[in-house]
Amino acid sequence: MKKIAVAEDDLTLREGLLSLLAGSGYEVYAVKNFQNAAAEIQKSGADLVLLDILLPGANGQEILRALRKESQIPVVMLTSKTGETDEILAMSSGADDYIQKPYHPTLLLLKLEAIFRRLEPKDSQSVEYKGMVLDLLRSTITCQGRETVLSKNEFSIFYYLLKHQGRIVSRDELMDYLWDCNDFVDDNTLTVNVNRLRNRLQEAGFSGVIQTRRKQGYILI
Repeated sequence: MKKIAVAEDDLTLREGLLSLLAGSGYEVYAVKNFQNAAAEIQKSGADLVLLDILLPGANGQEILRALRKESQIPVVMLTSKTGETDEILAMSSGADDYIQKPYHPTLLLLKLEAIFRRLEPKDSQSVEYKGMVLDLLRSTITCQGRETVLSKNEFSIFYYLLKHQGRIVSRDELMDYLWDCNDFVDDNTLTVNVNRLRNRLQEAGFSGVIQTRRKQGYILI
């Protein structure tokens, strides 16, 4: 489980972020001492930092520069400012991304996933699920020596649900992910592909592993 440190002084925003991230399968850590944030973040063992650019008694860009002297931990800057200068300064100081408040929850989660995806080992070509092997290069699933070829959309849906196994993934979130992968789907197309994926999994001996949660989305158990 990836751990994300949040350095945000606004209590409402901080609690909202922590709740969103925890509900999305991340371990969370709230930075307490902004004056010593860089050291605290490193001690926390976080895999990524959400860092507000304006903090009481501290400056997010200075914290970022202090982090970069010791670590290459991914940092996403959060700010209510809209000036391009702040974005340029943040990115030139070593930020991995930059998002303005108020942020869109799905967009934020997609940005985080994109960063973690870039950090994955390049030689990781397969993923295992309950004895089934997913080949990421060939879009196939193999169980007990039997190989099944999935369509691009079917495989993308299964892979995304697997990355978020155990939590509900909304239909909008799935469609945003497929669009991000240049697979342009509408609501009806998503339903068709999920049903086809279920049939493929059932043929492979994995019946009922993708459940529908009414008015919420899907969950892989």
